[in-house]
Amino acid sequence: MSAEEPLFRVVRGAPTADELAALVGAIVVRSRPAAAPTPLTTSAWTRSTRPAGAAPVAGPGAWRASGLPR
Repeated sequence: MSAEEPLFRVVRGAPTADELAALVGAIVVRSRPAAAPTPLTTSAWTRSTRPAGAAPVAGPGAWRASGLPR
């Protein structure tokens, strides 16, 4: 592909400048690689309410034990 050759061309219709800009924007967005999802992190505020080293424990009475000192 030479530098003078267009990347795409309109073969039917007469798009306005705004329509062409929207088309180019859509092509640019679709041609980018997808970003890797960011891992979910626990906020500092949430971590501050948990005792150090305490992991949530599921099971009978877990809700009651969660409020007791370890």
